[in-house]
Amino acid sequence: MPEVRNARHMVLVHGAWQGSWSFATWRPFLEAAGWTVHAVDLPGNGWGEQGAAPASLDTYTAHVADIISAIDAPVVLVGHSGGGVTISQVAERMPDRVAALVYLAGMMLPSAMSYGELLGQVALEHPGVDLRGVGSWLDWDEGRTASTVREEGALLCFVQDCEIDAARKVATLLRAQPESGRAMRNTLSAEHFGRVPRIYVECSHDQSVLLPIQQHMQKLSPGAVRVVLDCGHVPQLAQPERLTALLLPHLEPLVNAARGEPASI
Repeated sequence: MPEVRNARHMVLVHGAWQGSWSFATWRPFLEAAGWTVHAVDLPGNGWGEQGAAPASLDTYTAHVADIISAIDAPVVLVGHSGGGVTISQVAERMPDRVAALVYLAGMMLPSAMSYGELLGQVALEHPGVDLRGVGSWLDWDEGRTASTVREEGALLCFVQDCEIDAARKVATLLRAQPESGRAMRNTLSAEHFGRVPRIYVECSHDQSVLLPIQQHMQKLSPGAVRVVLDCGHVPQLAQPERLTALLLPHLEPLVNAARGEPASI
């Protein structure tokens, strides 16, 4: 059955090597604030019913679009890290169903640009800075078709500022990531993606998507509201209460506007 129309819906899309579990700590804060939360397991990432399905931007986009289509209300679409590429493409596909896009240290890439190309641009502006992040801690299969993150790398680059037991649990839950679902390029237009409001949650101590990378993405795709957290790569685990408090006031008017309701009630 369709969801109740006056509910506020948030669809959460994880990044590489992760799954819907990566939002488990944040979810109760959102639900306590009155949001209905839909945490996604992307195809081919080892979790959920489609865990062994092909992984690509097309399959990711179709999967998230199907979830949104079953919700009878505009949604806020959140992408953590590499999940940002997916939410951008979903907004391009169905802009009228997305009230806002939220990038949690996310890949807010311009149309046709790869993450590798982005790193090349940032390297020119920051010579001598090691921008590889978690890329320094990957193990590859024989054909380099999938990668895994070594536990030490996860603890240093992903969850270095999280409570230690929670951080160690994250390190054990990471799965192999197909490269076909990581090295992706968006195809975006001003007419579709460009009219969806965007919020960028900038994580100033991120050791995976370093701050200069996050800031360069915001320059390349201007117009996003900037929210700053003094945390590492996983704000939904490191600072869920603070993230909720800073983010939700921006989302309420955008959801109301998407419904055609007054800006304030």
